[in-house]
Amino acid sequence: MLYNIVLKKTDEGFSVFCPGLPGCWSQGATEEEAIENIRDAIQEYLAAIAESLRDTEVRQIEIAI
Repeated sequence: MLYNIVLKKTDEGFSVFCPGLPGCWSQGATEEEAIENIRDAIQEYLAAIAESLRDTEVRQIEIAI
């Protein structure tokens, strides 16, 4: 699955967040480290969502853009 990320240079290195997943952000000393860290954060975020939805009815809908 592909997710858009926003990477910003800071005084301490790089901050990065995923606009499609509110509150999912990370940072790193280098661009590569920040990207690896957001990859881990996205995986953990999705695992937490999946856990919170366990034993509930989940449906999918298609939206035309």
